[in-house]
Amino acid sequence: MLQQLNITNYALIDNLQISFDAGLNILTGETGAGKSIILGALSLILGQRAESRYFFDQRKKCVIEGTFKIDGFHLKNFFEDNDLDYETETVLRREISADGRSRAFINDTPVNLNTLKAIGEKLIEIHSQHATLEISNPQFQLLVVDAAAGHQEELSAYQTKFRAFKKLNTQLKQLTEDNEKAKADLDYFQFQFDELEKAALAADEQESLEKELYALNNADEIKRNLSGAYYLMNESDTAALFQLREAGHQLSVTEKYNPSIEELSQRLHSTIIELKDIATEIEAIEQQTQTDPARAEEVNTRLSLIYNLQKKHRVSTNVELLAIQNDLSDKIQQAVFGDEAVEKLQKQIAAEQAELQTIAEQLSANRTKAIPAIETQVLATLAEMGMGNSNLKIELTQPAGLGDNGIDFVKFLFTANKGHGLAEMSKVASGGELSRLMLSIKSLIARYTALPTIIFDEIDTGVSGEVAHKVGQIMEQLAQNLQVITITHLPQMASKGKSHYFVYKDNAEDITRTRMRRLTDAERVTEIAKMLSGDKPGESALQNARELLGQ
Repeated sequence: MLQQLNITNYALIDNLQISFDAGLNILTGETGAGKSIILGALSLILGQRAESRYFFDQRKKCVIEGTFKIDGFHLKNFFEDNDLDYETETVLRREISADGRSRAFINDTPVNLNTLKAIGEKLIEIHSQHATLEISNPQFQLLVVDAAAGHQEELSAYQTKFRAFKKLNTQLKQLTEDNEKAKADLDYFQFQFDELEKAALAADEQESLEKELYALNNADEIKRNLSGAYYLMNESDTAALFQLREAGHQLSVTEKYNPSIEELSQRLHSTIIELKDIATEIEAIEQQTQTDPARAEEVNTRLSLIYNLQKKHRVSTNVELLAIQNDLSDKIQQAVFGDEAVEKLQKQIAAEQAELQTIAEQLSANRTKAIPAIETQVLATLAEMGMGNSNLKIELTQPAGLGDNGIDFVKFLFTANKGHGLAEMSKVASGGELSRLMLSIKSLIARYTALPTIIFDEIDTGVSGEVAHKVGQIMEQLAQNLQVITITHLPQMASKGKSHYFVYKDNAEDITRTRMRRLTDAERVTEIAKMLSGDKPGESALQNARELLGQ
């Protein structure tokens, strides 16, 4: 429900704030006063593109802001999907700068124009005598039938299952493609896998082998240096250990003269023991180090195999090669057992399809049962609005199997004239007739489901007298279930409103401005009397206006 509309710097409006009521809101005013300007401003927060040439003051930005009460319209998922804060009172705002740049906001969060338009379509529907798009849309027509059928829970369950069904079909398509490709490449995959399996790779062997080969290739130098180090430490005439042992003897002779020399002697003794261990280990390593051309060739061959496999598969480690080997194993398994997986998924899809078909057939039966009542009620309402020669036929066909809403395709065929053939509504009805047809359909589905605010722009075109009175009554009934805003020139319709707003031009200052204000009860009498008889209504017109208003 639209609670408040604020318009700043748009067309002939410098600044306007107006609050709307639930139920039926009436807008009246002279032709050219600016009623269409109000709708134009409202359309901006519904996502319509804007042009700065329509600004009241070209130096300032235009701001349109609407406050909506949205609880009951099941919009939480929309807010979650678009990462928006959900508020039961939601504000849509549009700002357009003088250079034409535009910004849109939902609850102060910036959004793009498509998002603003998407939520706007869920909150407000503007219907003029020229707006025939929705009423001719098969999706809208199906919505009408579903509303009357009263099977929303069953339809929602079907739609949830159908979305899962489509995902399964997508999975089947991908699985089948992967399976066929895997079978086509099986020989190639098997060759690569066998090659890697035969190599019997270990994750950490490359580094170990590289170190071993380096040592084998430099065995002579290693042995020579180790031998030299051992000789200098233990065997030469001036061997380090001999010299240190002699130094230890000298200290032991003199330690009785000075206690600190005894400590130094002990430390030197410990060092000699450590150095003897080092020399022993050097000797052991030297003896173990052997030139082994056969082993070097063996290690070199193994590393060449590893390097070639890495180059072939464009990796640099055995860990990566082992991962490729595992992946190849999976692909081979898929090629070997892929048909079983495809067959299993096909059986699951067939079971889901059978269940969906059962639900869809029940939905179709519900719709078939509801259609006669829709036709009867819509035609009865049209007859009350002076279109008693109309005929409506709702066709339900099943052309293409399961779809988003079941198996049905709906088409509304209509004629407003006796003896004329039925055809698509937009081709056989005038703007005024379509507006009344839309009103009758909206009044029907409003009994069953929550609808957004609906705005009728001069739906009264081509009607008068008692017919206008009936249109007003039906609109009044419609407004018992949703918010209705209507622009009218007929007093019979204006008198039905819960709230009455007057749109006028203010020429008091140096520039014309469009104004809008809510009329008091007394002002409504005068306004409706003017609509009946002109600018200077007499007592009879005033009394007639009071009677229309039920006063």
